[in-house]
Amino acid sequence: MNTNENSFRPAAVIFDMDGLMLDTERLSIPLWSQAGNTFGYNITEEIVLRMVGISSNKARELLFDEFGADFPYDSIYEEFRLLIGKKIEKNGVPKKYGLIELLDRLAAAKIPLAVATSTRSARALEMLQKAGISDRFSAVVCGDEITNGKPAPDIFLLAAEKLGVPPSACVGFEDSPAGLKGLHSAGIRSIFIKDVIEPTQDVLATVWRKCNDLKEAAELLNL
Repeated sequence: MNTNENSFRPAAVIFDMDGLMLDTERLSIPLWSQAGNTFGYNITEEIVLRMVGISSNKARELLFDEFGADFPYDSIYEEFRLLIGKKIEKNGVPKKYGLIELLDRLAAAKIPLAVATSTRSARALEMLQKAGISDRFSAVVCGDEITNGKPAPDIFLLAAEKLGVPPSACVGFEDSPAGLKGLHSAGIRSIFIKDVIEPTQDVLATVWRKCNDLKEAAELLNL
């Protein structure tokens, strides 16, 4: 993969979901803390940020490592789900700036799209539907469909396979270090849109392009 190209017209585009298309990571941080406090655990922002972009199983392991074997993960996770559900019911699913414009331009160019998210299938499909964008994607690959989650390349390779396009002909949008590593390992050009985490320099060195938002990213692609 030549990362020095000035422009590249993808045959397909793969999107992360949380923190990339949907502004849910910022929403989640205080709610994890609130859910933890209900059961007497201080789940700090620093801990939640370490959970960004990884699979549910990896996040679960991280919390057990942090708080010990007696950590009531299932109860706290259920409380978190209730809290975020109430927020979304009240305010809707927050979408990232420029998302609809980018999706419209890709649709006009007849470029097939996929979602590759660490989120479990039931929740991912629910969130995409509530955001009004579920019909935009030819394929949705979720964290519970693969054995090795991000930063492994598996989820992106499966998304490309479902789209019927070689990984090298795809572009992937990501906001998390784990996702960027996965795209690089899959041989897919990455576009990084910062959300709540600034990747380390070694991760940024693998990035094809960095944009401030999805509207700016739309200008990059030769559509």
